[in-house]
Amino acid sequence: MRAVTVALKTFKTPVRCIFPNRFVIKALFSTKCAGLLSDVNVLDLSRVIAGPFCTMTLGDLGANVIKVESLEGDEARKWGPPFVKDSTDSYYFLSVNRNKKSICVNLKTQEGKNIIYDLAKKCDVVVENFLPGKLDKLNVGYEKLKEINKQIIYCAITGFGPNGPYANKPGYDVIAAAMGGLLNSTGEKDGNPVKPGVAITNVTTGLHAFGAIMTALYYRHKTGHGQKIDCNLFSTQISSMINIANIYLNCGIEAQRWGTAHANLVPYQAFKTMDGDIVIGTGSNAQFVDFCTLINREDLILDDRFKDNASRVRHRDEIVRIIGEVMITKTRKEWTQIFRNASFPNGPVNNMRDVFNDEHVREIELVKELQHEKAGTIKTVGPPTVYSEGGNSVRFAPPTLGQHTIMILSNFLGYSDDKIKELMQNKVVK
Repeated sequence: MRAVTVALKTFKTPVRCIFPNRFVIKALFSTKCAGLLSDVNVLDLSRVIAGPFCTMTLGDLGANVIKVESLEGDEARKWGPPFVKDSTDSYYFLSVNRNKKSICVNLKTQEGKNIIYDLAKKCDVVVENFLPGKLDKLNVGYEKLKEINKQIIYCAITGFGPNGPYANKPGYDVIAAAMGGLLNSTGEKDGNPVKPGVAITNVTTGLHAFGAIMTALYYRHKTGHGQKIDCNLFSTQISSMINIANIYLNCGIEAQRWGTAHANLVPYQAFKTMDGDIVIGTGSNAQFVDFCTLINREDLILDDRFKDNASRVRHRDEIVRIIGEVMITKTRKEWTQIFRNASFPNGPVNNMRDVFNDEHVREIELVKELQHEKAGTIKTVGPPTVYSEGGNSVRFAPPTLGQHTIMILSNFLGYSDDKIKELMQNKVVK
């Protein structure tokens, strides 16, 4: 009963019975909201990063994402500090779980499995990231759910895929980055391997899963057929090595660590200024000429050692040393102003304060504010993609654990008040 009372606080609506009026819930739970995918229901069984990032992207496009968690919740809720005030939820969790509704279900019980079956009947897409076969053993995997809904699109995100010697090996972002070659090619020259500051392999896998789901929805629209999609961190990471992988496969050349520099373009790296670093990239001779002109070193343009990119690559140390001696004479702000209308790409190496104080970031209003059940107002980085029609928006904050359990069971599935009360008392839901 306590769980029911707590859940009711979510609705900010006076109630006189154990469960909220279903008419009230209907308004709150309606999928008729802005977004290209407003008629798509997603059953999200994923946790941590890759799966939640994928489903958040679907939610940003208006999909109705039902996040199913265990009674203990998504592991990422505990990935702190920092934690939301008066809560055990981490801000890490909040970063990948907006635009979702949370329901807690005990999948080890038959009643819990029945809830998943009922949800699958009404959902278009399922996303999960358990070890291969784990949900099959619980009888809520693809084979079972496609019996219930033959048009279901089921996306499994794993560490290494369902086949091969590593199929049952646990896979986290840094493991895939290590085994897939990213760590070996990242870091300072002759230095140690370096992990990127964010879980980039998880993010790219989530984006691959998102693209695959959109493709499967299009295919189903044409044929009426659902299907199973397998995405995994390891394969995604290897495919993300693009030129490094291709050069090795065709030329047998191993990758080197270049820090911020580029193996095939010079100058193309960070240079120290009086108060920080700035990155310069010259991808053509015309850009190199423009760069030399703006730093008042036109003499470099006529130097045979630097006449074209191939020559500059051969004489990398000399040109980098010369440019470095020039760049250190001014501040980042001064160089940024000098390069403001340059033809070559350039930009300061920013910390997060710099990023969110940047005039461009403020002008495009990339940061959005949401009202969170516990934290009050929270800020989040909004969707980076802009659509001329349909919309891609931040609609509501990441859910607290089980925040929408009653709403989903009552309105979406049509369960009676008595049935919901029994499920809660038996610890099937929370």
